[in-house]
Amino acid sequence: MLKLLALNRGEIAIRIMRAATELGLRTVAVYSKEDRLSLHRFKADEAYLIGEGLGPVQAYLDVEGIVALAKEKGVNLIHPGYGFLSENPALPRACERAGITFVGPSAELLELLGDKTAARKLAERAGVPVVPGTDDPANVAKIGFPLIIKASFGGGGRGMRVVESQDQFQGKLEEATREAAAAFGNGAVFLERFIRRAKHIEVQILGDRHGNIVHLYERDCSVQRRHQKVVEVAPAVALPQKVRDALAEAALKLAREAGYYNAGTVEFLVDAESGEFYFIEVNPRIQVEHTVTELVTGIDLVRCQILAAQGHKLHEAPIGLPQQKDIPLYGYALQCRVTTEDPTNNFTPDYGRLQTYRSPAGFGVRLDGGSAYSGATITPYYDSLLVKISAWAAEFDQTCNRADRALREFRVRGVKTNIPFLENVVNHPDFRAGNVTTGFIDQTPALFAFSLRKDRATRLLTYLG
Repeated sequence: MLKLLALNRGEIAIRIMRAATELGLRTVAVYSKEDRLSLHRFKADEAYLIGEGLGPVQAYLDVEGIVALAKEKGVNLIHPGYGFLSENPALPRACERAGITFVGPSAELLELLGDKTAARKLAERAGVPVVPGTDDPANVAKIGFPLIIKASFGGGGRGMRVVESQDQFQGKLEEATREAAAAFGNGAVFLERFIRRAKHIEVQILGDRHGNIVHLYERDCSVQRRHQKVVEVAPAVALPQKVRDALAEAALKLAREAGYYNAGTVEFLVDAESGEFYFIEVNPRIQVEHTVTELVTGIDLVRCQILAAQGHKLHEAPIGLPQQKDIPLYGYALQCRVTTEDPTNNFTPDYGRLQTYRSPAGFGVRLDGGSAYSGATITPYYDSLLVKISAWAAEFDQTCNRADRALREFRVRGVKTNIPFLENVVNHPDFRAGNVTTGFIDQTPALFAFSLRKDRATRLLTYLG
């Protein structure tokens, strides 16, 4: 029996192992000493401690040590999930040397797309519009203000600063450079014009090693705080069909130009006023929000990733995807990232023991979690994501109602969460109308007004811990 190692932790490791198990593969987990009680360890057929002498994050970044362990244990495939080593070219190269199949694009593609300057040039060659920008801070005058500084070799909001005027520029450039160097080991940054009223729309792509590539429609990821996504929707609400079609075609053109294969996401900014769009970057991996695409298409993206990595063709068994024009799209889905953060204190992470954890269920509700159970300890070492809740329905209002109902069923005590904040998001009229941009959270103070209505009193007490 073939073995697959989920080289990650928490909910994404569990998600990968579920797909692998359904394909008849034996699953292998790795865990740091801080994760010895994490659920992903116990969901696997085999689990091994990693990172002796290393820190809690560094344990999952030890390429050579983990690949050597995988080879020793007879692992055939490694899936990196997202974060950690998922975009590090050293991992697929180490896998190749060890004779292990890497579930993702090649090291060369990771290098190309991980360099924002190179990715922009690729988009330009493919005829895809890009935001005016430069990798040379000396050319700042050519961009003008406001502008945004981004880490050239990373994402997730780290190394990112919005600059409103020239007198702010040098200080924010130094901040962004330091943060990028600390987070990604490279302080290089890129400058882009800042579009004040922008939607963040991304297109899911999937390719095989035989030149076949499809898109699985788009997601609206505009609800963000500190450049990190909070709620994602598929397909985008109130997006003109002309823009939707153009975004999908642009994503495919870029993917073909790159020779892309496996799962990936092409990200764009859409000007909410004009409808014009601009390429941002390619994420050459599975995304946190892949769940909403799965719900509206009925396609298991992780299963497709594994099979494509093994050399199967997209449109033939066992993957068996329809041709592009026949890929289904059913209703609307949204995902809420439930985090152990305090929305009233600038979303500061909270830590401690989960005294109570009772999750929702019911028709049209999906949960993806990896560390949440009564008695679990939330540590400061990793991301504050507790669980992802995804809801699906035929109409978007119904989807929002279903997500709201599921959020109201949550019972979490012991740490603060952002659940009351998420309830306000899914019930806000602008959100339901699709009238949101990346500034929605910062510009909507009502999202932080948590009601003391009788029917929410229990949840508020839960929130207060």
